[in-house]
This record gives sequence, structure tokens and C-alpha cells, in this order.
Amino acid sequence: MKKRSLLLSLTLLVTMSLMTACGSGGNNAQGGQGGNSGGGSSDPSQLIIATGGTGGTYYPLGGGMADLIGKNAGVTATAQATGASAENIRLIRDKKADIAFVQNDIAEYASKGTNMFAQDGKIDSFQAMGALYNETIQIVVSKDSNINSVADLKGKRVSVGSPGSGTEMNAQQILEAYGLTFDDLKLQRLSFADSAKAIQDGQLDAAFQTAGTPTAAITELAATTGVRIIPVDADKIDALIQKYPFYVKTTIPANTYQTVPEEITTVSVKSMLVVRSDLSEDLVYKVTKAIFENTDKLGHAKAKEIKIEDALKGVSLPVHPGAKKFFDEKGVK
Repeated sequence: MKKRSLLLSLTLLVTMSLMTACGSGGNNAQGGQGGNSGGGSSDPSQLIIATGGTGGTYYPLGGGMADLIGKNAGVTATAQATGASAENIRLIRDKKADIAFVQNDIAEYASKGTNMFAQDGKIDSFQAMGALYNETIQIVVSKDSNINSVADLKGKRVSVGSPGSGTEMNAQQILEAYGLTFDDLKLQRLSFADSAKAIQDGQLDAAFQTAGTPTAAITELAATTGVRIIPVDADKIDALIQKYPFYVKTTIPANTYQTVPEEITTVSVKSMLVVRSDLSEDLVYKVTKAIFENTDKLGHAKAKEIKIEDALKGVSLPVHPGAKKFFDEKGVK
């Protein structure tokens, strides 16, 4: 009898353990599904925003957005300095960042696996949150430089931005319009801030910088050494737009920088925010709302150009369901 009672007790214990394990597994599965729709259990506890170099526009804007997200979306966020667009998309792919600033042209290359993403192949782990403002290609030289045209860059010490950055690709395409390649330059690949310092120290003749105007590093250089911005000729702009439709003709207003009293004609691409596709709809909705409803609190001159009604203009990528929900509520198409 004692043996039979012991056997019965063990059987009941094993059965209860199995039932508990099955119940626990079901709860975990539901939690994982909820993270991708509305729950958020698989969402990160802190969001990383991939920006750009500390001397550009992305970094200070990203810091302002991190603050808005913390105050309005119920989750902490941190802006991280990076090599900008191309690196940012890879950080998103590798889940080392959750939100990223990118140029629309670079996002297009990534989604198709072309240009700097030819070896990566198509990257489909990110979706659009919304467009921000024009990213202007600025070719910067010191005030007393004898460089007056893109054609004059041949044989000069020229920085084309950080390796793999959007600036690097823009520089290549603009030089191409003038019949030049990187082989025609004494090439350097420096960040915005490092390029400005090298020009100031007389160690660099010119630098390409793709960023919203005014760009902090150029403003500081204008105040110390003095700068000029080299224009892109009208016929070259037409050729660029014909071959690369993501470019738009842009005029940098007079006195944007204190030593540049005249208007400068050049080209721009569009900056935008992208997010990890696997973030929940609920989280991305809250983050999108926190940013686009509070752009007046970002504390940066470029924020004046970020408008809800323009948030889907120039966006060719699929929009994350959370961002789409917000823009649908606002009637943005």
C-alpha cells in the first residue's frame, strides 16, 4: 500500500509539473507576439537613436528627440554619435540601434542592395517613420581659397565624409557630373568636425558635407577661419537630377554663414527617420507622436523645417504601422 501511495504521489507531481511548464510556455509565446503588435514586451527598455557626427545636424537633433521621447512616450532614449546614414542602417539591421537618421537616397540603396550595400544585399529590417527636411550638399573651402568650382578640386586635398556615409556617395555623384572620380583627388574621409578642423589648420583644401543648413561645424569654421561654399553649376544639377531623381535643386540663403553673403545654388537629398521593423506598433506610434507633435521643442534651427504635413513626402519605403497610424489620424498622406 505504501509503495502504491508513493507511486501515485509521484505521478501526480510529474503531471502538475508538466501542466505548469505548458502554461508558462504559453504565456511567453503571447508576450513575444504582443511585442510586435501592441504589447511591447519584446521592445527594448531604452531606445538608441543613431545620428551622425557631433559637428553635424543629426546629433543635436537626435539629442532633442531623445528628450522628447523620454518625456512623452514613456520610454528612455539616447542619441548615439555615428558615421551617419549607411552605418545607421547597418546598426538597425544588427539591432544595435532602434531609430536612425538616414538620407532618403541611402535608404533606397539599402532596400535594393545597391551601391555601398552591394555586398550586404537587400536590407529589409527597417521601415520609415517620417521625412524631416532637406539635406544640402555643401562643398566648403576656406575664405581665401583659390578653389571656385567643383572642377578646381582636381589634385586637391578633399574630404568626402566618413567612410560609408551618405556624404561620400553624394560627393562621388557630384564629381562624376564634372568628369572626376575619387582618384583625381588627394582623398580624405573625415567626419564633419574633423574636416572643419583640418581646413582651419591648413591641412585640407575642401570638404563635402551633406547636412541641414546651417551646419554647426561650418558655422564654427566661418566664425574662426572664414568659409566659402562652392556652388554646383546649373547644367550639372540638371544632369544629376536626370540620373539620380532623389536630388532636388536647392538654394542656400545669403548669410546662412557669416562669411557667405551671397546665395549659393547646390543640390539636396531628403533626411528621414527609420525604425526597426520589429518594434511594436504601440511603441512606434507613441515615439512618432512624441517627435512630430513637439518639433517646436527640439531647440534647433532646422526643426522649423520639420512639419507633420510633409512627413511622408519623398518617402518611398514602407511606413511602419505605428507611424502610419499616427499620420492617418492627422490626415497626412
